[in-house]
Amino acid sequence: MNINIKNSNMEKTFTHPCYNKGAHEFARMHIPVAPKCNISCNYCSRKFDCPNESRPGVTSEVLTPEAALYKFKEVKNKIPNLKVLGIAGPGDALANFEETKRSIELIKQEDPDITFCLSTNGLMLPFYADKLISLGVSHITVTINSVDKKIGAQIYKEINYLGTKYTGEEAAEMLMNNQLTGLKYLTSKGVICKVNTVMIKGVNDKHIVEVIKKIKDLGVYITNIMQLIPVEDSVFQDKPLVSNIELNEMRKECEKYVKQMYHCKQCRADAIGTLSLDRSIDFRNLQSCFAGCSNKKESAQIEDSGKSNEYYKFAIATKTGVNIDQHFGHAEEFLIYTYSGGNIEFLEKRSVNKYCTGVEDCDDHEDKIDKIIRTIGDCNVVLALRAGDQPVKRLEEKGIKFIQTYEGIKKGIKKAVEQLLA
Repeated sequence: MNINIKNSNMEKTFTHPCYNKGAHEFARMHIPVAPKCNISCNYCSRKFDCPNESRPGVTSEVLTPEAALYKFKEVKNKIPNLKVLGIAGPGDALANFEETKRSIELIKQEDPDITFCLSTNGLMLPFYADKLISLGVSHITVTINSVDKKIGAQIYKEINYLGTKYTGEEAAEMLMNNQLTGLKYLTSKGVICKVNTVMIKGVNDKHIVEVIKKIKDLGVYITNIMQLIPVEDSVFQDKPLVSNIELNEMRKECEKYVKQMYHCKQCRADAIGTLSLDRSIDFRNLQSCFAGCSNKKESAQIEDSGKSNEYYKFAIATKTGVNIDQHFGHAEEFLIYTYSGGNIEFLEKRSVNKYCTGVEDCDDHEDKIDKIIRTIGDCNVVLALRAGDQPVKRLEEKGIKFIQTYEGIKKGIKKAVEQLLA
């Protein structure tokens, strides 16, 4: 082990509120740049645009690395006690490694002294451990819910490992082996590691002590045993809650082996501020400002390079998933795409209740229009075959531009960007 790296990383622990309860006055910022996940957990149902929920996997937006840098600058300017920059999803940081890497590189150039940490399910940890160390990530959290493949098979529906899907005990064993191998390697190189474990009554609650004993031998600094949050539409949505008494009794038992975290807030993927005062709501919807500011600064560069460094988020009305070929009022879902630096990427699908049941009816149903607009409210532009005057007006009132077009989706987005920058 490199003793200098270990000592340097331990010093950063003193101002990391998740690893040190005494660091409660310091703030952290999670950047939600990692939407994809490579495992399917029975306790998970990730929802985007859900500002009223506070749990892992929830965020009000997904950022590009460039937008994350912009937001970091804004947060740092207003929260001077910001010490930690974390990537905690909303999917898995290592299932989105290029976005994770680029985000760290950009923010490190802006602030070399910030502490970088990330959370991962650990499936790809052996592949990226050295790269994470090279990037200067000093603290890594791995979620390990089982060290027994039979128990693990009850927790995970499937994993996607190097493009192949696995299920059952085979999947659980593969995930477990990669978690433990990666964790052992990281601690041997001086990275400060935390293990999160979700306590699931009737599944792994009698097994957690064995998990803690196992990871103790791997050099883990601290463990965080968390309550299962039963989430609607997840396999475990009807599982009973573990009481705080049961949770703390388990922590006390496990404290015999590894230091325990008692102050976890089970933070959102876009959390900002101290653990006792989350201020993420104060910094939402900065992407439109990021796009506007970039537009002014970089229009000359666009002419030279033929590419835009803007960031836009598009909501696409499409029947086929290939062309922009659907009336706004007929859409039962919108495909969400991002545009950044000339790159177009599909982000997700968002379901809505269509409001238009006939040509004469398409300008009415204001309540339905409002619900649709709330669902796509973080988008800059809507592309559809056509729309009535009323929804176009309501979109414009919310600062969302409507463009009527019939094109292939990516071609339509490119044309829309050209129109926006004209």
